[in-house]
Amino acid sequence: MPDILDDAERLCAQNGVRLTPLRRRVLELVAGSKAPVKAYDLLSRIDQSNANAKPPTVYRALDFLMEAGLVHRVEALNAFIACPQAGHGHAAMLYVCEDCANVTEVQGARPGQDNKPDGFAVKRSVIEHYGKCIDCR
Repeated sequence: MPDILDDAERLCAQNGVRLTPLRRRVLELVAGSKAPVKAYDLLSRIDQSNANAKPPTVYRALDFLMEAGLVHRVEALNAFIACPQAGHGHAAMLYVCEDCANVTEVQGARPGQDNKPDGFAVKRSVIEHYGKCIDCR
């Protein structure tokens, strides 16, 4: 996890944006989770010393982290995972085990880039595949 946090600090500095203490804490919690984590679970885990942490605050931190390419949203689970290849501008190809909820990210091409409508700028792409992981089969 230190690599993810170090990469996040470096990426934010390069892009001229701040990885605030709350954003860093949210990333730390997402990266430290063994399974995809929901926003309200993050809220309950944030240190009690941060009394300003309310649902909109956590969602804003998650939006920032997604925009920065540091986390991915697992759409069907409405949960989040850390990106091991932060800031590389790749498409997230996620393999979600329907039994244990483990999510594995595989680096992929940029879907939608070759056949996008004229003038359309792809901001992010997420492809989710559902089945059973090797441990659950």
